[in-house]
Amino acid sequence: MVNITFNTDRCKGCGLCVEACPKHLLAMDQNALNAQGHHPAGITDRSACIGCASCAVTCPDCVIKIVKE
Repeated sequence: MVNITFNTDRCKGCGLCVEACPKHLLAMDQNALNAQGHHPAGITDRSACIGCASCAVTCPDCVIKIVKE
């Protein structure tokens, strides 16, 4: 099982993680704004995440943390 977390207040909404996900599971949350006024990234289906960490490696602000249990 994979536990993925987002520090949404640090997200600047660049979308690089969305592009990096091979399963296309990430999206910018158009219904939320973070402390910086950006739409933060989030995951659409946690159960489908394979834990490859492509999103976390790509994120320039270290917003995403992946822990494999």
